[in-house]
Formats: sequence, C-alpha cells, structure tokens
Amino acid sequence: MKADVADVELSTLNFQLSTMRYILLFLSLFSVAFAQKQTVRGIVTDKETHFPLEGATIMIFADTSSAEGIYTEADGVFRFENVAIGRYQLQFELIGYSPVSMSNVSVTSGKEVVLNIEMEGAAVQVKEIVIRAARNGDPLNEMAVGSARSFSVEETDRYVGSRGDPSRMASNFAGVQGADDSRNDIVIRGNSPAGVLWRLEGIDIPNPNHFAIPGTTGGPINILNNKILANSDFYTGAFPAEFGNGTAGAFDLRLRNGNNQRHETSAQFGIMGLELATEGPLSKKNGASYLFTYRYSTLGMFNALGINVGTTSIPRYMDGSFKINFPLKNNAFISLFGIGGTSQVTLQASKNKDPKNTELYGENTKDQFFKSQIFQVGATYSKAFNKNTYLKAVVGASKQEVDAYHQYIYRHINQDSTEFVLDRLADYLRYNFGQKQFSANAFVSHKIGEKITIKTGIINNFYALTYIDSIRKSFDTLSPVFNEFETRWNTKNAFAYIGQVYVQAKYRLSQKWTLNAGLHSQYASLGNSFSPIEPRLSAKYDLNDKQYFALSYGFHSQIQAPYLYFYVRNGRTSPENLGMKMSRSHHFVATYSRQIGKAMNFKAEAYYQYLFNAPISTAMNSFSLINTGRGFARFFPDTLLVNKGRGYNYGVEATLEKFFTHNYYFMVNGSLFSSQYKGSDKVWRNTDFNNIYVLNGLFTKQFDLGKSKKHSLEIGGKITTSGGILYSPVDTVASATAGEIIDVSSAKNSLRFPPYFRTDLRLAYHANGKRMTHTVAIDMINLSAFTGHRNLLRLSYAPDGKGNFIQKEYQIGFLPIFYYRIDFNWGKQ
Repeated sequence: MKADVADVELSTLNFQLSTMRYILLFLSLFSVAFAQKQTVRGIVTDKETHFPLEGATIMIFADTSSAEGIYTEADGVFRFENVAIGRYQLQFELIGYSPVSMSNVSVTSGKEVVLNIEMEGAAVQVKEIVIRAARNGDPLNEMAVGSARSFSVEETDRYVGSRGDPSRMASNFAGVQGADDSRNDIVIRGNSPAGVLWRLEGIDIPNPNHFAIPGTTGGPINILNNKILANSDFYTGAFPAEFGNGTAGAFDLRLRNGNNQRHETSAQFGIMGLELATEGPLSKKNGASYLFTYRYSTLGMFNALGINVGTTSIPRYMDGSFKINFPLKNNAFISLFGIGGTSQVTLQASKNKDPKNTELYGENTKDQFFKSQIFQVGATYSKAFNKNTYLKAVVGASKQEVDAYHQYIYRHINQDSTEFVLDRLADYLRYNFGQKQFSANAFVSHKIGEKITIKTGIINNFYALTYIDSIRKSFDTLSPVFNEFETRWNTKNAFAYIGQVYVQAKYRLSQKWTLNAGLHSQYASLGNSFSPIEPRLSAKYDLNDKQYFALSYGFHSQIQAPYLYFYVRNGRTSPENLGMKMSRSHHFVATYSRQIGKAMNFKAEAYYQYLFNAPISTAMNSFSLINTGRGFARFFPDTLLVNKGRGYNYGVEATLEKFFTHNYYFMVNGSLFSSQYKGSDKVWRNTDFNNIYVLNGLFTKQFDLGKSKKHSLEIGGKITTSGGILYSPVDTVASATAGEIIDVSSAKNSLRFPPYFRTDLRLAYHANGKRMTHTVAIDMINLSAFTGHRNLLRLSYAPDGKGNFIQKEYQIGFLPIFYYRIDFNWGKQ
C-alpha cells in the first residue's frame, strides 16, 4: 500500500515537473528579446498623522551598483523612471524623522512598484545623533514595540508552503505553530486559535476562511487574496490599546490601493484553480483608482492526479475582493472595500468500502453536506488635517452563514468480502448558523510637539444572531425515540452589542527612551460583561543605533464564541449559559533586538501569560474552554459553564533573520514553551496546544539568468518540527455508546503523538517580457512523505464491523501545488 502511494506521488511530481519544463522553455523563447525597464514610485507620509512629507531624500541602489537619489515633492510623491529589472534597496531620510530602510524591492516588467512609506518623527534632530532606522519586519503601528512585526504580500508568496495565506505565512514566525496541515489554525504561545482577532481596514471581522466552523478563527483556505493586501501587522502578545476582544494575538490587515496611473492585470492558473486581479486609474486627473480580485477553485484536479488531500470529495469555493479609492481635496480620502466568498463540500463516507480509509475532514459514520459563506463591505473616510492631526472613520456590514446536513450511515461487512456494505442512511443532523454584523468605528491621532502622540478611538459592533440546530436522539432503530429529534439551538435574530473605547499615548522621553501607555475599555451585551479598565504599557530603550531592549504588558479580554451562549442542553427548554463573562489574560513580554551588519537581525523574547475567567464545567472534570477553537467540530456544553478556569503560558523564542539581499534570504527561529490549565477538578494539566517546542528554518536563493539578468530562478526550502500533538486515553464504553471518541477525563492530555516533522521545497521561474512578467512555480509540500514519514493528527471513531472503532488519522502526505501567473500592464500611462 505504501509503495502504491509513493508511486502515485512520484508520478504526480514527474508530471508537474515535465509541465513546468515545457512552460519554462516557451517563456524563455518568448521573452528573450523583450526585456524592459520599469517605474518605481510612491508617497512618503508621517507615520502617525499620514500627512505627506516634502523634501525627503530617497536613495535607490542595487547590491552591486551605485546609488541614485531624488527628493519628494510637496505632496510627498517620488518617482524613479527607467529602473532596470532586478531587486533593490531603498533608503528614506528626512530631518526630524527616523530613516527608513527597505530591502528586497522587486522590480519586474509586468507591474509598477508603488510604495507607501511612513516615517516616524524623532525626538531630536537627526544631525544631533545617529537614529536607528526602521527596517523590514518592524511593525507599522507606532505604538507597538514587542511581540509584533509587519509582513508584506511578497512574504506570503516567498515562504514555502504559505499558499498565499496570511495565517500559514504567520506560522513561520517564532512563537507560532500550525501543526495541522489540513487547516490554517494558528496557535500563538500555547493559546487557543479562537483567541486571535482578525481586523480588516479597521473593522473586526468574523472568521475569514472558507469552510469556517463556528467558534474557530481558522479553516482550510483563507478568503483573503494576498494580491489585494498591503503591508500589515501581526501581533503575538501584549498588543496596543486599540485592539480588544482578543486574548491570543491579532492580525491588523490593510488593503492596498490600485495603481492610479496605469492599468495592470494579473492572471493565474494552477492546480488549485483560477485567479484574476485587475487594477488601474478611474481618473488620472484626481488619482482615483480601482482594484478587483476573483478566485475560483475546485480541488478536483488533485483527485484526477491521484493526490490525497484528506478527502475523496471535491471541495469547491470562490471568493472576490475590491477596493475603490477616491482622493478628495486637502489630504482627504474616501475608500470603498469588500471581501466575500462561498464554499461547499459533500463528504460521502457511505461510498467508502474500506474502513481503513478515513475522511480527514469528516467522519466515517456520517455523510455530510456543508455550505458556508461570508461577505464584508465597508467605507472609510480619512483626512490628514496637518502634520499633527489625523482622522479615520469606517463603517461596515458583514454576513457569515453556515448550513450543514448530516445523514447517519448504517452498514455491515459483506460475509463474502471485507467490504463495507451500505444498509441505509438516516437523517441525523441539520443546522443553520448565521451572524450579521454592523460596525461604526473612528479614531483621531494627534501629535503634541515632537515627543508626544495621542491616539483615541471608539469601536461599535452590532450583531443579529441566528442559531438553529437539531439532532436525532437515538441511533437504535428499536428505540421509541428513534424518530424524534432534539433541539440544541433555537435562536432567531438575537441582538447583541460589543462596544470598545481606547486611548493610547506615545512619549519620546529622549532619543533612547520611548514609553507607550494606553487604556482599553470593553462592554458586551452577551453575558452583560464589562471590562472597564484594561491597561497596556511598554517601554523601549535604544542601547545604540543597532540594538534595543523593551518591556511590554497588556491586560486583555474576550467574549466567548457567540453561539455558545444560546446552546440548549438536552431536557432543557432555554439557554443556560447566557451569563458567561469574558475570558481575561495578563501578558508580560521582554524583548531584545540586535541588527547584525546591514541586512541581518537577531530578536529574542521571553514571556509569561496568566489566563483567568475561562469557562469551565460545574461538574468535576478536566474540561476548560481554553482547549477549544481548533478543528472542524463545534463544542456542545453538557453542563452549566462558569468563569472559574485558570491557565498560564510561558516561554522563550528567538529569531535570526537575514533580509533578502545579495540574492538570498534565510530565517531560523525556535520556541520553547509550556502551556498549562486547570479545570473544575483542580488538577493542572497540559493544554491541547502544549507542543513544548517549535523549530523553523527557511531559505530562498535567487539565480539571475541570461546576459541581461532579466529572468530569474528561485529555489526555496523550509524545515519545521514541533513536539507531538497531545491526546487522551479513550473511554471505550462511552465512545461505543455515543458513536464518537470520548476521552477519559481524568487522564486528559496524558499521551503524546511522535514529533511533527515536515520539509517543503519551492521552485519559481520569473521571465520578464515586454510589459509583462511570467511566473511558473511549484511548491512541493511535505517532501518527507517520500521517506515514509507520516504525521499523526488525531484518533477517530471508525468502526470496522469487527468490534474495533478506534483508528489513528494521519495528516496530508506529499502535496505538490503548481501554478502559472502572468502580470502585465496595458493602456497609456
């Protein structure tokens, strides 16, 4: 059996490499005579007030060439014409501001390079002292000094195995793990993925993933297309006061504006489907622009090639996004934006004739029909009044809905063979969960002199919630209640509100010392829960222009997943958990960062987090809501839940990163941590996310090809390993009765699977033709499968008709992802 799988995987790899070889030959012949130069342009603004900065010096230089310099104009605009194809570094300097250094700016013939540069004011003039420059990876948020970093669209492409997904990209950072290949859940420092806040253009958004399950923030595929994302921030702890209703981490995502001077299009076709992105000016006179993306995917090609993606079914999904930007007079802008997607899959385990073949995304005892959708639209108004004051307001509306229908499978083993024979299917479960959200937020940022910046804001989220769910009471056809159904949710258009206000200040005591202080307050009508004062504090000390030390503290709160408040237990007629309060946590972080040379950085952090007010059971057992939020299953409280749970996380992490210069990049990081919790039985145990350690190593090397070096070949790799997933002994009697795996509560998380290990490889060829760039790439995920290594994921309930029902489920094996993309510009500039 293993040999057969290896043969299929090897033949698939050979097929994709052969296809890639022919395409590369075609592109080389097509574009050899058409190389051209490109434009690099953008705008430079104040980081805190977004006011355009005049007179900033911009230097552009390659690794082996001399620098060229220009100055920004009165509106902060700069422009380099006729820049040769290649990779460059840019340096931005202005008296009174900390310099900004950007490496790995890729210039291709298919798309203009348009940069939005934000410079941070310095406490004293540059000529008086050498100021540490902002570099790649420094957070965009001026109030964040530790446990934060920015990431670019290019990083979501460059990191092997990221698949253009911000979540999978973030799993490469220190302190973050994502050891489930079937989903993009991210575990930050031992916290539940449900504690991650997603924010888009200033609005808190629901789970932005296809096939989203209530109570989770992850899924198999992210709806957000990285082609519309601008540089964004990712936080792993002690985040600033403007972020609330999250206890683990936060994504602060920004959408970029379309090119306002030239029409550009990107088309991509690959094994995961079709993508299209187009952008350009609506009016060159006033600078209005548009940007649209669309993606349609069916994983049927994987099945046709014999690739195991965890299911024999064919998931289908599509999504789109847009942003339209209208400049107004006097440094004001109005933008309209939106994202949306639908997904569906039919998991028909009844067609499975071999009990050993399990559905990674489903259950072997049920046929499941699943649909999900999410839509978000919004409008923003922003205005930089002057160099000291900036206002931004945003309104938005969203809808997220999940529909599911399950049938229970009755079958037996054929006496003449070992095949499962289907007896019949019975209606088992139906549910419809929906959430509508209306948001109205605003903030004002104001500078007082050169040393003090104050930012204050308000966040309002209104919800209309619908939860309908019923399940068959009995599996026994002889039972008198066999044809009866139990109602577990029966809530229609319940209204809820979450309001937040915050104020935060940045004070530059001197050129070396910076203090950040903030207060956050949050009220939730669900549970009538109020968190009046949540302090956020940080202090940063620049030892010199190359290294700094920082301390951060944050007090954070989060309501529970809304659907949990409305669950109706068997035998009850109304919800019992409407009184659940917010979960809370204290975050303490110490940060040390050192720049090594001009293109390398070392960063280390130590942290401690204390979790409290987590919901636990009133019965004496090991349950805590701290352990939920990952996977494809909803949680069903079997007792009243009370906010008496405790937990803690502590650890150290370190990263050595060389930014992309001299045609290569690498990052090595490691985390060592412990994550513990206590349920109502008062016993301290490992949380579900206590993998103890995570190690990552990534590299990318670019080879310039041809006499003019206008084409390139990239080779990248990744190795990741972590402690094995925890699991519990199975209560065989209770599992057989319930028809699903039931753990022995007293021995919760006392067992561990072998360590997780994965190796990935990426090959990408870029050919620059006349006004277009071709890219052919293949990501070969989990190459270690060729050595017979398989990563365990969980135990599943899979009866074989012989009295056995416990089966180990393995993660996805070798997964090759191939695509071809063309970027081109058209029309007059």
